[in-house]
Amino acid sequence: MKNTSIALLALAISGTAAAVPPLVTQWKLNTTNATGYGGAVADVTLVRYSSSNVYVTCNGIPSYTIGPWNSPNTATALNWVYKLPLNPVQNTGTATTVGLGHAAVLRDGTAIYNARDARSYNNLGIWNQTAWVFERGSFDSCYGHPSPGREYHPHAYPTCLLGTIDATKHSPLIGFAFDGFPIYGPYGYENADGSGGVGRITSSFQPRQITARTSLPNGTQLTASQYGPAISTTYPLGCYVEDWQYIAGSGHLDQHNGRWCTTPEYPAGTYCYFVTVNAVLEPVYPYTLGETYYGVVPAGNTGPNSGHNTPGSGETVQTFTGGACAADIDGSRIVDGADLGMLLSNWGGHGGAGDLDRNGVVNGADLGSLLAAWGACQ
Repeated sequence: MKNTSIALLALAISGTAAAVPPLVTQWKLNTTNATGYGGAVADVTLVRYSSSNVYVTCNGIPSYTIGPWNSPNTATALNWVYKLPLNPVQNTGTATTVGLGHAAVLRDGTAIYNARDARSYNNLGIWNQTAWVFERGSFDSCYGHPSPGREYHPHAYPTCLLGTIDATKHSPLIGFAFDGFPIYGPYGYENADGSGGVGRITSSFQPRQITARTSLPNGTQLTASQYGPAISTTYPLGCYVEDWQYIAGSGHLDQHNGRWCTTPEYPAGTYCYFVTVNAVLEPVYPYTLGETYYGVVPAGNTGPNSGHNTPGSGETVQTFTGGACAADIDGSRIVDGADLGMLLSNWGGHGGAGDLDRNGVVNGADLGSLLAAWGACQ
């Protein structure tokens, strides 16, 4: 019997249930009051959602070991409630800048920051320092450290959450930007439709071909008082944001450091950000998100005193208490014939629906994993 016939049969015998999207299900929920740094309750403690938004409650402290860091700052539990749009959409107007402070939230409730360290050469705001170069000496082994406001955060791929990078598999979903779109580790399907196997997803920001810092990436010529420092071992090319230039099509990703593509969690496709690394797996600019968000960012997560949201008036919310369920391809919270049908319809050298082991091929190994998980998700 052909795969399409099997898929149709599987769909016919399955029930239907409302899909619960990854933005609700993919958090690292702490159901045992496990603690992390400083004895704080770790990871995500509560996930609530309505028809429009997801509310993620966390302290910003992960359950894995963080520290020590070479910094006078200390990490503290800070009682965050982030609001993310359940149905994220592209921003077709003026793009929202990815500002300083928390720019996204990881699966474990830890914030992630943008590429900058809030300082510039001669304090002119022209040659802006990258945290990866200028603050790297203060990072712990997880590439993180606390801010002056005591918020622990990485500026590059979160090594302790992501773990060892497996170049043979699509990287896991590691968090969500504040526009509601997912963030992945540095490996994905070579082609946006899930074909082509697995490869390193590359940024389209390239080091500028300059020998002196006398102009900006947009071609603006600076006056002598605005020049940046000479390119040297002290100030190597790439240590400033303005050392980089976006060249469309030179990598997989767009100016936001993302692309529309198929992933194991989003087999029908979605816009995705990727953390970026070079060929030897060192973080490379822009590290996490680009300078602007792809989608519409709701008020309440960015800027002073942000990250303390509550459901809106008339907004009915329910609490999610389950966990991620990889074999639940259609998001129904039941692994059944519908999921089997989706897997079989994608059988062969293609990632996405049914690629449970994330290797870019849907085959017997994935089928076995799905059958072993048959039934209601936990």
